[in-house]
Amino acid sequence: MKTKTVRIGRNDPCPCGSGKKYKHCCRNSKKEVSVKDTYKQQYNIILKTPAQIEGIRRAGRLLMQIMDGVEKMIRPGLVTEEINTFVHNQTLQAGGISAPLNYRGFPKSVCVSINEVICHGIPGDRALQDGDIVNVDITPILDGYYADASKTFFVGTPGPAARKIVSVAAQSLKLGMEAVAPGATLGDVGYAIQSYAEAQGCSVVREFVGHGVGIDFHEQPQVLHFGSPGKGVVLVPGMVFTIEPMINLGKKELHVLPDKWTAVTNDGSLSAQFEQTILVTENGFESLTPYDL
Repeated sequence: MKTKTVRIGRNDPCPCGSGKKYKHCCRNSKKEVSVKDTYKQQYNIILKTPAQIEGIRRAGRLLMQIMDGVEKMIRPGLVTEEINTFVHNQTLQAGGISAPLNYRGFPKSVCVSINEVICHGIPGDRALQDGDIVNVDITPILDGYYADASKTFFVGTPGPAARKIVSVAAQSLKLGMEAVAPGATLGDVGYAIQSYAEAQGCSVVREFVGHGVGIDFHEQPQVLHFGSPGKGVVLVPGMVFTIEPMINLGKKELHVLPDKWTAVTNDGSLSAQFEQTILVTENGFESLTPYDL
């Protein structure tokens, strides 16, 4: 499929990052600037072709089928290794590969993070308890394309603290997604998340961020979940990245356990996360791993 060449408007911010309008910057160069080439050269961001987007979309459909199956499993007494086995087997049966397995030494096919665990929880023999919250982060590779998403689930009957942090984390992702549009910036996305979460008395994790995805597990750009309006890379059609705010009920500080993967809140407070893979379109955005928030 032939790729449509994306062009920048005269009054759009110049993609070189100068902060000037395009007409006062690179438009005056002898060679017309291609957004695709500029983003690759300046930021190492690969704008996706229609064929690549369709491949990521197919991986996203598989991911959400698996996620729906996981949601039906969640109950008190479920051992986290059972989630890993389900995700691993469902991915293989569909002809895919679980991206987390052996990625930089990660030993499992899915991340399962409970209560005070912020991210990268390793499945094992721990059983879910009534009142827990649990985040399940799934990344399949299908026909060479990656999709990445996570959801936080209630186990049994949640208490008020669990309800609050899950609600704030879900709304944080929703607001971050709604900030995505051509001409907006990554700073707009981070600001939408940070300003809302902190207004609710919660905190935003700084150490872990969203990322480009699609033809590799982690690509550019990094997507911070905090920031200032108008700052950062200007969003253009064809960009594909995750937004995955990790929101703590208490303070933002964390530490990583001796397993070198599991990140937990320093103060033991609950942490929740929601993540989707987002495509910047001509008119706004499309989630390639859609679910209701």
